[in-house]
Amino acid sequence: MRLLEVQAHDTAIDQLRHKIRTLPERTRLAALQARAAELEARVGELRERHTGLSERQSEIEAQVGAARARKDALEKRLYAGIVSSPRELQAIDEEVRHLGTYVGSLEDRELELMEEIEPLESQIAAVEDEAGRLADEASSLTGAISEAEVAVEAEVAVEAAGRAEAARGVSAELLASYEVIRAKLGGVGAAELVGTSCSGCHLSLPAMEVDRIRRASPEEMITCDNCGRILVRRA
Repeated sequence: MRLLEVQAHDTAIDQLRHKIRTLPERTRLAALQARAAELEARVGELRERHTGLSERQSEIEAQVGAARARKDALEKRLYAGIVSSPRELQAIDEEVRHLGTYVGSLEDRELELMEEIEPLESQIAAVEDEAGRLADEASSLTGAISEAEVAVEAEVAVEAAGRAEAARGVSAELLASYEVIRAKLGGVGAAELVGTSCSGCHLSLPAMEVDRIRRASPEEMITCDNCGRILVRRA
């Protein structure tokens, strides 16, 4: 019967380990981590597009500045009275008008870029806000999981101590066989013979086999013909 006590403690420990592995907080945390990865990828895409547009805007601003500087210089020359050639004056005037048109087109494009950039900034801020909220929730969940682990480990320690005490009453050979069978059969290596049935697989054994088992020596290791678990008989 001491082997059944060992089994009971092992089962309790397995259940506690399963409990800690399947905490609902872990499921929620995994979902948060998956969503956080999506947000990270999304904000990366948005920032890349924002950077590209901003760089293009800076280029246009530089072009506008250069064109305006050239236009201002030509206008000063045009109205300074230092150019007397009608042909040269006409050429300068045409270039000034061309530069004015060019600057206007650049400014239109710059405005378009600003209109593209503004919603991107709002989207980036929204994604970052959501990521921040998820990070806060993930931190809380991680704390809750840690607390649960500590509590469960305390229960495991109690069960482990009880198991160690029960195992002292089981021979080393029987305990070794039990461990091998338990590893093969989903954590249950020993079962009680209840009437004519094995409590491990819940199947009935033939009457002759039951009679043989009951007449066997208490020290003899008997296994269930159906599932292979060690059968423990009550005295």
